[in-house]
Amino acid sequence: MNSRDRILCAINHIQPDRIPIDLGATPSSGISVVACRKLMEHLDREHLPNKVYDVIQEVTQPDMELLDLFKVDVLDIGRQFNNTPGYWKKLELIEGTPALYPWWFNPEKQPDGSWLAQGPTGEYIGKMPQGSTFFDQMIFPYLESYPTDYLDLGSQMSRVIWGGFGFTPFDRIDQPDFWKNLRTQTLDMRRATDKALLLGVGCNLFEWGTFLRRIDNFLMDLYLEPENVHSLLDVLLERHLDFLSKVCDAVGDIVDILKFGDDLGTNHGPFIPSETYREFFLPRHKMMCDFVKSRSNAHTMLHCCGGIYELIPDLISAGFEILNPVQINAVNMDPARLKKEFGKELTFWGGGVNTQSILNRGKPEEVKKDVWTNLSALSPGGGYVFNTVHNILADVPPENIMAMFEAVEEFNN
Repeated sequence: MNSRDRILCAINHIQPDRIPIDLGATPSSGISVVACRKLMEHLDREHLPNKVYDVIQEVTQPDMELLDLFKVDVLDIGRQFNNTPGYWKKLELIEGTPALYPWWFNPEKQPDGSWLAQGPTGEYIGKMPQGSTFFDQMIFPYLESYPTDYLDLGSQMSRVIWGGFGFTPFDRIDQPDFWKNLRTQTLDMRRATDKALLLGVGCNLFEWGTFLRRIDNFLMDLYLEPENVHSLLDVLLERHLDFLSKVCDAVGDIVDILKFGDDLGTNHGPFIPSETYREFFLPRHKMMCDFVKSRSNAHTMLHCCGGIYELIPDLISAGFEILNPVQINAVNMDPARLKKEFGKELTFWGGGVNTQSILNRGKPEEVKKDVWTNLSALSPGGGYVFNTVHNILADVPPENIMAMFEAVEEFNN
């Protein structure tokens, strides 16, 4: 099998020749710029560029040499759009970790050692405190109240860190012929590689409510101001469907996976009960999934953190085929239980190793043991792609990263 065959077999619940692997195909399945620097030093590959394409989380785009070394099977389409001359510039935001950043990102160091970053409106929308390794959101546009109309929703979304700092290719969406170029570049990419191709489309609903209103307010709004929530979600859905129409027209016949996002859980369970999800989000998630399936050949992935066991049947009903990051350390997210109850309907993309306490703090042999346990539970019969539980963060030693990939190779053999 080639890589694309391997990924598609897994999604179609057919046992592939080996467990397919992801590293860096999404901003939630990648590696911190700090961890990547340490890994490249460990491998004597300091010559490789360390490109921070997700400036919020400080997540790097792994070089193809690393992806080939670890037998990665899937690529983010965005990397095709940031290899032009002048796209990258050198910055050192985290002490000891010089790296390359997009040309449009211009953070300013403050006297207290923190960094502030301006968005499209010229306002500071992101802050990295001293000693931190990621940026925090600073502006919540609807913090005080909901607006009387949503005529300026687009500009208000650009004041939010997640709307103001785009990922490639969509940081170029305002350029002439963007959609035509997206198709051309994606076709070129498909001809040049046998790896599966993934495109993140976002289209968040719950999360945009929290970005605009702040999470404490939005969670209360679901009960105290349901009319306002429905109105906001309707406008967001309209925007998302228009966006998805352009995506599907451009690359729906080329891309293998479209990744949506909506974090619905914590370590201790869902943010909201199932009935609340069904009232506000299930119908709208279903409309988007149905739209993609009617207009493209792409499979639908949902990035959804936390202990979301109770919501999984509804996520399946909504039409999501792939679940990431499979937070196995959260409540009720035992991998064997997930596979037994949902493994015939969902592909689990992640859950390969516990990143909160084992990959970062354990010894290499403990990392290998955890990987073997999770692969034994999740991989039989297909329906599984290996990845960590979310990103490999700055505190993960390179020896543990190597142990993780060695364990996957040993399991495959």
